[in-house]
Amino acid sequence: MTDDNILDSIHSPSDLKKLSIEQLNQLSEEIREEIMLTVSNNGGHLASNLGVVELTIALHSVFNTPKDRIVWDVGHQSYTHKILTGRRAQLKTIRTENGLSGFPKRAESEYDCFDTGHSSTSVSAAFGLACAGNINNEKNYTIAVIGDGALTGGLALEALNSAGKSKQNLIVILNDNKMSISKNVGSMAKHLTKLRIQPSYLDAKSRVQSRLNKIPGIGHGLARMMSGLKSWIRTNFFGHQKNMFEQLGFNYYGPLDGHDIEQLQTAMKAARRSKGPVMLHVCTKKGKGYEYAEKNPNVFHGISAFDIETGEPKSSSKGYSAVFGEYMCSHAAKDKKLCAITAAMAMGTGLVDFSKKYKNRFYDVGIAEEHAVTFACGLAAGNVTPVFAVYSTFLQRSYDQILHDAALQNLHIVLAIDRAGIVGEDGETHQGIFDVAFMNTIPGVTVFAPASFSELNDMLDAAIYRTRGVAAVRYPRGGELFIPEDYHYDGEPYTFYGKKFSETLIVTYGRMFSNACAAAEKLKKRGTEVCILKLNTIKPIDLNAVKKCMGYRNCFFFEEGIKYGGVGESFGFLLYQNGFKGKYHLTAIENYVHQAKCDSTFHRLGLDAESMEEIIIKNSDPSVPDNQVLDYKNGVN
Repeated sequence: MTDDNILDSIHSPSDLKKLSIEQLNQLSEEIREEIMLTVSNNGGHLASNLGVVELTIALHSVFNTPKDRIVWDVGHQSYTHKILTGRRAQLKTIRTENGLSGFPKRAESEYDCFDTGHSSTSVSAAFGLACAGNINNEKNYTIAVIGDGALTGGLALEALNSAGKSKQNLIVILNDNKMSISKNVGSMAKHLTKLRIQPSYLDAKSRVQSRLNKIPGIGHGLARMMSGLKSWIRTNFFGHQKNMFEQLGFNYYGPLDGHDIEQLQTAMKAARRSKGPVMLHVCTKKGKGYEYAEKNPNVFHGISAFDIETGEPKSSSKGYSAVFGEYMCSHAAKDKKLCAITAAMAMGTGLVDFSKKYKNRFYDVGIAEEHAVTFACGLAAGNVTPVFAVYSTFLQRSYDQILHDAALQNLHIVLAIDRAGIVGEDGETHQGIFDVAFMNTIPGVTVFAPASFSELNDMLDAAIYRTRGVAAVRYPRGGELFIPEDYHYDGEPYTFYGKKFSETLIVTYGRMFSNACAAAEKLKKRGTEVCILKLNTIKPIDLNAVKKCMGYRNCFFFEEGIKYGGVGESFGFLLYQNGFKGKYHLTAIENYVHQAKCDSTFHRLGLDAESMEEIIIKNSDPSVPDNQVLDYKNGVN
């Protein structure tokens, strides 16, 4: 093995085809070091990326990308893919403003054939790409790489069912890094797999089937009989029955060592030669090559910047998720009917301690948000109190279940909506800016928006114990922002803060209240005093709050959410419906939000204190006609 850095010689996947297995193994270690260094500085997904280094190298060394297309499920494991496809020099910019995305992006590279960010989409997308290639007479391969966790999503299972019965050429790689899909098949099955992926076996199988089919009259029957005999021998002599994938119509090869590049290459070449859909079952270890990540793959799944030597985060502070988890544990001790549900996100939502202390009331349903909501409805119908903790961006998948199964029946379920609002570096797929708008469309739903940890606790009380029907509490990623000492939350649906009889009113909710208070202080120093209306319950909007706005000349609404269908749009409608004569200015988000630190994003969207101050000064000019709605254009593309 050479001491030279092999990674320096890799500029595209074609360079891999010149390397020996020994060199490819060395390359895998170099890539691991590169990924660890990058994530330790930028944060990101570490364990998942370290687990697929050899798998990614094997894929790009066997297939001819980008002509052959790889769809990465979720896409949080695509860092090696980015390095090998000409983006190594940009890797240090990953998850930063105007830098590489932490997920595949079609606009970023021709090697990224499908944008991903949410789970369980890969097989559907890859199947569609494969069918399109067939229609267009393209001679290429389409590969979906999906983890065993993502396979718990209903969309993935629907896609496997559809693809399996289609006979379409499609390769699905199951990256099995935790959950056993079926019983250990033993050494004999491994030996049979090794035999079945050899080119000589595949060629012989193809020739025999072809010749049998050509025999007039009895050929097809003989071919079917041979296939049935093979299955009978496999079942009765080797105890190996068809697994789920084979029953769905896939040619199954596995389990394979996901860190053995040579074995992976052999299996992938066999998959290329097979007809119809193929499932390669690959076993990998999350966090491989980094001791701390191997021992705690959940901790290092998605992590902030950390010290490589110690594995400790460079900065840490208590966040809303932790406060929520503490609340659930303390109240479950007293309330025997309080249950918690997560969709494979116990750690991210703060429910790890709950899962240990109250095992009989904790339900991890896998990556299945739709099922989680309807399951919660069943619990509610059975006279217990379910709390479903879920990221805002993942709750989008449950719209129909909230509407049809929960709200329509007026069942009391509680949605603890984590990561509500801007989340920063994860980018467009993870910004929690749409939940308010889609919840606004569903009758009978109550939504609370805390601006501090203490408000979160009180609003959880209100949602769980003082509200009927569907109740949601939405709170942001991270910790508390500044709240003035003289502000007091009284548990009411709204709160006025500041000089009540000024000409200018700021309306907002959630953590934007902090920025509004800071903007009010800046304006006061410039001789402009404002009052702030903080909405604590954002659905339904209390009409008394609306009626108390009638005397203001200027009303500025700042919303950390999508404009169309949001609270600001609804509030403006209610204002004018109730006779408001002043000017209403709405600053809200009008499009998808790109990756960047939260502070930078707030400034770009006109939602930080400085921007609020500027917008209010600019639009408080008496020369601007009254009774006119002015929108701040945030310039997000």
